[in-house]
Amino acid sequence: MKIRITQAMPEGAVLHDRPWPTEGTEVDDLPTAVAAHLVASGVAEEVTEEPPARGRKSRAKGVDDG
Repeated sequence: MKIRITQAMPEGAVLHDRPWPTEGTEVDDLPTAVAAHLVASGVAEEVTEEPPARGRKSRAKGVDDG
């Protein structure tokens, strides 16, 4: 499960034996249960889609986005 950290933590905080990531960091190497707990706790959100590749036409709008 890929998540994005939405909350900063105090200095010294850890996430799965590593320093807590900065807000906005995407993490995809956590056990699913840990990631789901962070989402349920409100300190992360699940990342469900990859952003569109640069320079490709948007299917929804039909315009060049890059």
